[in-house]
Amino acid sequence: MFDSLTEKLEATFKKLRGHGSLTETNIKDALKEIRRALLEADVNYKVTRDFIKEIEQEAIGVATVRSVEPGQQIVKIVHNKLVNLLGKKTAEIHVSENPPSVIMICGLQGSGKTTLTAKLGLHYKKKKKKVYLVAADPYRPAAVKQLQTLGKQIEVTVFEMGQSKPQDICREAIAAARKDFVDLVILDTAGRLHIDDELMTELSDIKELAKPQEILLVADSMTGQDAVNVAKEFHDRLDVTGVVLSKLDGDARGGAALSIRAVTGCPIKLVGIGEKLTDMEPFHPDRMASRILGMGDIVSFVEKAQDAVDLKEAEKLEKKLRKEQFTLEDFYTQMQQLKKMGPLESLLEMIPGAGKALKGATLDPKAMKRVEAMILSMTLEERRNPNILNGSRRKRIANGSGTSVQDLNRMLKQFAQMKKMLKNVHKMKFKGMPKDIMPF
Repeated sequence: MFDSLTEKLEATFKKLRGHGSLTETNIKDALKEIRRALLEADVNYKVTRDFIKEIEQEAIGVATVRSVEPGQQIVKIVHNKLVNLLGKKTAEIHVSENPPSVIMICGLQGSGKTTLTAKLGLHYKKKKKKVYLVAADPYRPAAVKQLQTLGKQIEVTVFEMGQSKPQDICREAIAAARKDFVDLVILDTAGRLHIDDELMTELSDIKELAKPQEILLVADSMTGQDAVNVAKEFHDRLDVTGVVLSKLDGDARGGAALSIRAVTGCPIKLVGIGEKLTDMEPFHPDRMASRILGMGDIVSFVEKAQDAVDLKEAEKLEKKLRKEQFTLEDFYTQMQQLKKMGPLESLLEMIPGAGKALKGATLDPKAMKRVEAMILSMTLEERRNPNILNGSRRKRIANGSGTSVQDLNRMLKQFAQMKKMLKNVHKMKFKGMPKDIMPF
């Protein structure tokens, strides 16, 4: 989402590195570029004005420090200010010690409330919590059916009362949860295409009767400044306890994420990074600031790897790499673990310098599926020893995977190149990595 903003900020910092020291003149020139980049990214103009003013005051104060490279100094200042702008610390979701806890989900229609309800349900189910998902939106066609379908996927109970009043649905759901010794009740409330008094009155009534520990507003990152305005309206009327930014994996300019905390004073607690029910993560202001500045986010990358990677398999793979026994079968296994970690574009954003080094490389998910199909069309012997693949075998594999012999030849060539590089993996750096070593 922040690709354009990141590129423009990096270009600004690069210009500063060409100067011997920070001066008031080159600081102001750099801040003009930063201001333009923020406004083009759809950051609220008042937020941008205050942000630039704070940076200018601090940067001019350190302009006399000659021992620090100008670009590095400005990056440090901008990073610190970005962290402050985004909320300083990670804001946790609070769950009551006396069950059932209640989380109320609100937002405009189409923002992703129902999907978030299911994502939260799955998250707390994994924590061994008994969860009720409550279908409290009787107005939107198929809203109840959607939540039931999602609840069935994650094997979590969905409480519904058809077309009853939302207030009655929530009241009965909480009463049933107490009888059923449920730990957490998540209310999927109704939304509208716009904010109106009828919607807000209904949500206020639900807040009064349910007394939720958390009121989470789902804000669509793709809507830009509208997301900020919506967040302010909801917060003023409901005293929202946290914001969830949905569709952060989209190609919008990202200004909402930078503006919403400053405009509303309400912490961003979660972000949606994809359509899968596992594609949700806590919002870390410091990590997001690092990503925006092109500094990567190794901590999040390692956390994802720890969840996805089987340590025993990793040890086996390490031994194979030492003995130069890495096969297509091993490659397929690694691809499956990589897919568990999320979209490849998101992973590359977390690795410092990777995005820039691989700029222009094609990241095509369909290409990965084609590679999987080719490998699965091989026999076990062929996966372990591709050298036996003669013309007839290659034709059979291509036909079986719905690809061409040329596609198969290209994949095998790239695999051979990758094996060669893995022999010297300890010497590798992203800076020198060819863009065509992988087929996606």
